[in-house]
Parts: sequence; C-alpha cells; structure tokens
Amino acid sequence: MQTPRFSRPLTADERALLTRGLRSSEAFMVRRGHILLASAEGPQTTTMAQTVRCHDQTVRHALHAFTQRGVAALRPQASRPPRTPAVFEADRRERRRALLHQSPRTCGKPTSRWTLALAAEVSVAAGLTPRQVRGETIRHALKPLGVRWKRAKHWITSPDPAYVRKKTGALT
Repeated sequence: MQTPRFSRPLTADERALLTRGLRSSEAFMVRRGHILLASAEGPQTTTMAQTVRCHDQTVRHALHAFTQRGVAALRPQASRPPRTPAVFEADRRERRRALLHQSPRTCGKPTSRWTLALAAEVSVAAGLTPRQVRGETIRHALKPLGVRWKRAKHWITSPDPAYVRKKTGALT
C-alpha cells in the first residue's frame, strides 16, 4: 500500500490561481487544479482519485509535480528529454567507418560478421564511445554516414596486397 500523500498548505495566491485554473479550456489544468484543491482539504489519494474520476497514480503524479515545481505543475511538461546527448562526435566518423570495414577478428572477436551489439562492444574498447551503448545507438550513428544497417555485415577483403588492383580490373 502506498503511503498517504498530501500537498503542502496552499498560499492565498496559489489557491486563487488554482481556482482560476478550474475555468480553463485546458483539461490538464482543470484536472490538476481539482486534484490540488482537493489535496489541500486533506483526503487520501484514493479518495481524491474517486472524486476527480482518475487513477490514484495520476493524483500522486500531480502532487509530486506540485511539490517539485509549484504552480508550474498546472502546465503539462514534455515527456521527452530536452536533448539526447551525442555519443559519437563528428570527428570520429571515419574511425567508425574504418572499424566496421575490417574484420571483427582483428579486434579479438571470434566471428567474422559485424552485428550492432558487437559494434557497440568494440566501440567502447576502441575508445569511440565513452560508455557502453546499445546497438540501436550504433545504427543511428551510422545513418549520417550513409550506412543502412539491416542485418549482420560481412565485407569481403583479401590479404593479397594486390587485391584492390585486381578487383578493379587494372591488370598491369
């Protein structure tokens, strides 16, 4: 069972703002206003949820937001983080591409095909990322390079020093 949760006592300005918010055209502001005004009277979250006709977790979220942000909790906050931190810098693009164009065996791995999880693991070991990342992060980092990753990659290379010359057909 959740512990009973109450908001702090409301000031006169906050109570006036919450009362004005009840006449708002935004449903979010109206519901939060009802919850916070009801909480000032002291009932438990389950009782408030039945009164406002919402889930009791919604009441807890509203009370927590009011405790953290004050009357700014009447406005909905974006659920998305403000900015996703970049894991790969632009100066490491070519190192990333060069890493994936060599065999994973040169990095000490027992396979000859790259997977996103393996590329993420090797990126940390090679110093391309500061921390362990998921395979999807690697996929998104490769997108600006024009690499579309759909399955395990295997680039055929040869130890023959004349391989590139022979492959292009320039037999001189």
